[in-house]
Amino acid sequence: MPPALAAGNPDSPPAGDTPTPPALESVLAYADRLRGLPANGLAQEQAALGEPGNLPVRQIQLALVLMHSHQPADTARALGLLQRVMAHPAPDSAPLKPLARLLAARLLDQRRLEDSVERLSQQLRDSQRRIEVLNDRLEAMRAIERSLTPRGAGRVTNP
Repeated sequence: MPPALAAGNPDSPPAGDTPTPPALESVLAYADRLRGLPANGLAQEQAALGEPGNLPVRQIQLALVLMHSHQPADTARALGLLQRVMAHPAPDSAPLKPLARLLAARLLDQRRLEDSVERLSQQLRDSQRRIEVLNDRLEAMRAIERSLTPRGAGRVTNP
């Protein structure tokens, strides 16, 4: 088949690309399935996966589940699992390593954003506390001012 016809065929891989390995396809399909699960479904999925051991596909699957919780401890655990995939020596883990690097980079970005949000939230709480203290002081000063102003000071008296 001429290259022009092959390029128009959606079933053929693009020129220079190799077919997607089955392990990578299954992980991507799993990630797509996770997107629609509610929180309790994710918890069930995490329980069903259990401890992934030294299996790169299971490690990535568990990392994907943990990524949906948006909890700092789960983010750290997901990063650890992805680092194990990236360091896995078996040749069958090679197709999963780029995905693991991509997900780890995303988690690191998410972690930085979470840290920024926490820092900004703390600054907001501190500012609100200072505003309350200053409002209390202002109200106390107004009370003192009212107590110092003699009653009827606005009246005009004839000498």
